Amino acid sequence: MLALLWTGCDEAALSHETALDAYDVCDVNPTSIHVVVDGGRRIRRKGGEGYAIHYETVDAKQVGWWEGMRCVKLATAIEQCAATGTPRYLLEQAVENGRKRGLLGKREAERFEAMVGGADEQEQRGEPS
Repeated sequence: MLALLWTGCDEAALSHETALDAYDVCDVNPTSIHVVVDGGRRIRRKGGEGYAIHYETVDAKQVGWWEGMRCVKLATAIEQCAATGTPRYLLEQAVENGRKRGLLGKREAERFEAMVGGADEQEQRGEPS
């Protein structure tokens, strides 16, 4: 909660690996608390050494609540983590457990499974993912 308050931004939300950890869908262990704020904001405060602030515009439909705190929904967290290099096995765990727990819809889960499967095929052909 302190990380969100520290930003001073009403739209701040837990994100990336912190959101995966909050939803308890994989064995991720973030080294910082990831928070997303609007892409047009710039935070110039002291005391945020343990926070990873991400500047991107997140649609209201992509944000929900976790234990009274704003948190990106699981699908958004998986997309963010895939874009920032979270290991594939953690994303696979998140998709599988998110689907089982009803945090991902069938289409979302299938899309992520295809994305991860496509990366596996590229690796087998020796192409970068």
